[in-house]
Amino acid sequence: MTKEYANKRDLMREQLAHHAAKLMAEDGITDHAYAKRKAARQLGASDTHHLPSNEEIDIALRSFRKLYQSASHPVILRQLREEAINTMRLLAEFHPCLTGSVLSGSAGKQSDINLMLFSDDKKAVLLFLLKHKMAFEDGEWRIYLGGRDETVPSYTLTSASGVQTHLVLLPENARFNGSRKPETHADIAAVEALLAG
Repeated sequence: MTKEYANKRDLMREQLAHHAAKLMAEDGITDHAYAKRKAARQLGASDTHHLPSNEEIDIALRSFRKLYQSASHPVILRQLREEAINTMRLLAEFHPCLTGSVLSGSAGKQSDINLMLFSDDKKAVLLFLLKHKMAFEDGEWRIYLGGRDETVPSYTLTSASGVQTHLVLLPENARFNGSRKPETHADIAAVEALLAG
């Protein structure tokens, strides 16, 4: 591979990341894969095998929001984080952690809130939601856990404002496996600190 080819490839990845970020910010797209494909089509690079990573798009999305949505975005992000902390406090016995775009700061008004909960009792969250008469949809979530792909229970709550919160239930030992990083998983105290900052 020549240096010129590598530079062109890297430039195309960067252009695709910024265009996908713009689509996500302006059109309310929340699916990274869809945003990448749409950006590649619009830029005439639909046959490329060098699509940017989700992380590259999130970096571009934060830059876009800082430049073009500096007045509205902090308000939207704060509302999502406040909704997240209220749900986390309610579910405190399951040691909730906020993940995804609401934590990273790339979320917009169409974004969902993603919480990881921990319990070895697979029905514990279900029983909690039923006991507290909380409306939800149940489902499953695919996650890489313990060195392999696993399917775990999930529950989706929809607030009065229409925001969806996905609760993903993981086994208790997943809390301590060392793969969680402060920048990708925030407990109640960390989210409270974000809101106070």
